[in-house]
Order: sequence, then structure tokens, then C-alpha cells
Amino acid sequence: MIKIKEAIIVEGRYDRMRLTPIFDTAIIETGGFRVFKDDEKKTIIRRLAQARGIVILTDSDGAGFVIRNFLKGIISDNSQIKQAYIPDIKGKEKRKAQPSKQGLLGVEGMTDEIIVNAVLKSGVEVVGEEVKKIGGEITKTDFFTYGLTGGENSSVFRKSVLKKLGFPQYMTTNAMLSAINLIYGKEEFEEILKSVAD
Repeated sequence: MIKIKEAIIVEGRYDRMRLTPIFDTAIIETGGFRVFKDDEKKTIIRRLAQARGIVILTDSDGAGFVIRNFLKGIISDNSQIKQAYIPDIKGKEKRKAQPSKQGLLGVEGMTDEIIVNAVLKSGVEVVGEEVKKIGGEITKTDFFTYGLTGGENSSVFRKSVLKKLGFPQYMTTNAMLSAINLIYGKEEFEEILKSVAD
């Protein structure tokens, strides 16, 4: 597996599943055009761009470029974005009955070599195993211990933390946990909690 600093943004779950054994990083799917109306997903993508940078890897068809341009538009600092492009290759994915509208293979249909080359050519930062988030993964039990769930004032505290992080106030607990684990290490997040509690 290739460990990279940046998170990779792809269109769908099959793309994410295709990249998961190749890259050791956060891989976020837009859900196709659903990202246009998904405020939680847009917030997570913006925060990932700020925290570690993102690589956009969409299909090479028209829809892929619409999504790519939309993502560029929601991130204020385009230096946080790297673009990875796959070539136009005719064909269809094995799981599909019909080829795409333009008859091209998508990300999920590419070979490992093509995917790796596309991502590396975008200028990503390959990192060694020594680069780890300090303190490990945050769990639901940690959320309870921190007072973010299960307590009398948990929802008020959770909203204060969401505000401090710049996340939507209506974000679900599971979405919040997932976003925090993508962006922060445990020790860093605990420091944020202390600053909110003070």
C-alpha cells in the first residue's frame, strides 16, 4: 500500500473499494451528484482540504468533470487541491450490463498501474510509516467518556464542539465521529475539547 498525506475524493463506492487496497489514506466518495446537496459531505471535504489536502480522482466522462469542477468551487484555496486524471479507455466495467454513456471505463475499471500513476503524477506527498496521527482512533466509547453522548448536556456540548470545528450544527454523532477521525488524532482532538470546556 502507498501511504499518502492527501485524502482522495472519488465519485462512488465502487471507486472507493477499488482504491482502498492501493492507498493508505482517507478515501471519500461524493455519491455522484448527491454531493451538490450534501452539506455534511461538503464540510468534511473542505476540512480535509485544509488539514491535509485532497486529490480529486473522477471518471474521465462529462459527469466526472462536472463533479470535479464543483469540488474546486467549494474549496476557497485551490492550492489545497491536486487533480488526478485517468485516460480515456473504451470499455465497460465487469459489474455493469451496459457501458457508460460515453463508452469509457471509469476509475473502478482502471488497472492498479494506471491508478497509481494518475495519483502520483498529481503531486501527492508520499509519507513513511512513521507519520501517524498522535493517539490513535477515537471511538464511540471515547465520545461517551468525553461527554459528547449519553449525558444530560451532551447535545449542548456536542454543538459547541461542532461550532469550534466549523462543522454543521445538525451533523449526526456518527458523521461527527467519522469526520473527526479523518482529520484529527486523539490527542489533538482532546486539546480541542479542553479549549471548548474552558
